[in-house]
Amino acid sequence: FFFFVPVVAMSKRAKLDMEAATKCINTIRVLAADVVQKANSGHPGAPMGCAPMAHVLWSEVMNYNPSNPNWIGRDRFVLSNGHGCALQYIMLHLTGYDLSMDDLKNFRQLNSKTPGHPENTLTPGIEVSTGPLGQGISNAVGLAIAEAHLAATFNKEGFNVVDNYTYVICGDGCLQEGVSSEASALAGHLGLGKLIVLYDDNQIQIDGSTELAFTEDVLKRYEAYGWHTSAVDKGDSDIEGLYKAIQEAKAVTDKPSIIKVKTVIGFGATKQGTHSVHGSPLGPDDVKKVKKQFGFNPDESFAVPPEVAAHYAQLKEEGMAKEKAWNDLFDKYCAKFPKEGKQLQRRQLGALPDGWDQDLPVYKVGDKAMATRQYSQKCLEKLVANVPEFFGGCADLTPSTLTKVAANEKDFQKGAYDGNYLRFGVREHGMVAVCNGIAAYGMFIPFASTFLNFTGYAMGAVRLSALSHLQVVFIMTHDSIGLGEDGPTHQPVETLASLRATPNTRVLRPADGNEVTGAYCSALTNKHGPTFLVLTRQGCPVLKGSSAEGVARGAYVLNPDIVKFDVVLTGSGSEAGVAAEAAEILASKGVSARVVSFPSWELFDAQPGDYKESVFPTGVPVLSIEAAAITGWGKYSHGQMGMKTFGVSAPGGDAFKHFGLTAENMAANAQKLIAHFGGKPAPSLEHIVF
Repeated sequence: FFFFVPVVAMSKRAKLDMEAATKCINTIRVLAADVVQKANSGHPGAPMGCAPMAHVLWSEVMNYNPSNPNWIGRDRFVLSNGHGCALQYIMLHLTGYDLSMDDLKNFRQLNSKTPGHPENTLTPGIEVSTGPLGQGISNAVGLAIAEAHLAATFNKEGFNVVDNYTYVICGDGCLQEGVSSEASALAGHLGLGKLIVLYDDNQIQIDGSTELAFTEDVLKRYEAYGWHTSAVDKGDSDIEGLYKAIQEAKAVTDKPSIIKVKTVIGFGATKQGTHSVHGSPLGPDDVKKVKKQFGFNPDESFAVPPEVAAHYAQLKEEGMAKEKAWNDLFDKYCAKFPKEGKQLQRRQLGALPDGWDQDLPVYKVGDKAMATRQYSQKCLEKLVANVPEFFGGCADLTPSTLTKVAANEKDFQKGAYDGNYLRFGVREHGMVAVCNGIAAYGMFIPFASTFLNFTGYAMGAVRLSALSHLQVVFIMTHDSIGLGEDGPTHQPVETLASLRATPNTRVLRPADGNEVTGAYCSALTNKHGPTFLVLTRQGCPVLKGSSAEGVARGAYVLNPDIVKFDVVLTGSGSEAGVAAEAAEILASKGVSARVVSFPSWELFDAQPGDYKESVFPTGVPVLSIEAAAITGWGKYSHGQMGMKTFGVSAPGGDAFKHFGLTAENMAANAQKLIAHFGGKPAPSLEHIVF
């Protein structure tokens, strides 16, 4: 049974046998109905409608090797409308990835490899976690940026060792979400010609017809963004039209492309073309009807005809051959360009360069006091030069966040993809989603920067950084009321609590230059999740006893020479300095205080119990201070000083005084805390989490 006949007009290989192609597509549709029906949960409509797109991409367009899902040379595929993941799982199974028929039968079940939305850490062949609409297409922009930069940096004449496309299937909902607009506008500005989006225009969303809320001309909007646009009017059946549109898109090298593919959601089902097939199983009777209509045995489930299985098995063999050819090319590349070859190999392994941290700044007491964002700039000057994969930019606040240094002086722009500084514009959400894509590509440690308060714009993508275990470094400045006159609209109060509550997220609020150095060391070695560096606008003196090494412990003692003490004063960031000043005031009054700098809750929580006890001895009262919400500090302290309201518009020092976050007030509160316990041991702060 042959799927192809030698007619050159359609493809580089041959023209599809339409009858055979239709059989493959209908197999995908029937499997989608079976997968969702067995789970009694899921979204059959999009997989059934998008089956022709998926078949053309996997059969005729994309380069991939199911035997090695991490092959560098593969094309990247993103299912942005992740609720339709049954489609992606079916394609991964059919083409020979490590995803069995039993895995399809276990769709949406506990501990399965086929979760309810794609998760990059669970399923081989999934590039990015999608589900929250708009994130996938935005990640794809990052994937395309990564490819463009690596190609411009490493490719040599005759050696295109980095040369892949990024393909996306997205739906109406993805294009309604604002994050996709932010990322798509950036992609158009950058002219990312290897990004190709297939827009599933099925005119249906959960509430009903898209006529209820989404009537814009999508292609005109994308044309205005600077994209190449085209359309396929019969996406349910026009296989040749789909292939031709993709090839035309590939021929446009200076613009990303979007192809509007008109489809019928739930094609073949009784309720096709309605919102009823969007997010509910078809029902046993309708599944049988679909099978009968497409020529399948209605009483047989999860069936793949032998000729269909043979076709997709052939694609696996071809993928292995493609990777072998790439490996041969790369071996020759390494022989001719050993320096570049070694760097690519190192970056693929995720190893940092030898000596990357040897010349990072170290400070001593009495050095000029600087804002921690300025100490950060000093670190970046070294790190961007020493670690070429440390690549990122800012959302239009570069003069304030200080993330542009000599080593990333050249901007990444259209026609200058070898540049290594990204100008994201005022697009915080898009920036983070794009950086997630860059991280997912591999061989990069992306950084994103803005004011800490504007993290709120980006939290949808931040959450996916953490869930997806992506190493993204967030350089967030202007971290508190200390930023001053811009006032409460810009002063973060609740942000730290929100970030600390997000699983798999490391938050570091360094107190001075030494701790900033330690924070960067922590961020660049935290390979399985995002790290937030939370930095001040106002100056912070170098503290006695501070160290980069102490940061790795999360919290550490600044004055270990004080062995007998009445109270422990602790704080993060600029307030660690307030605690140190308060200890001096207390000493003048005959009260002995230990001072603990507390840059990271997550790192401290990971320490062994004896270390925690050595920092915060049982029975000694602890007073914490932070210019943010006090939420969560009760785990570490008996008394808390912090923010209970939004901030104020005033110079930073005046704002601290207004809210009582001063050394004098902390010293007074410490005496009150000591008196509260009346000489008795303070209660244990040990928390047992089950």
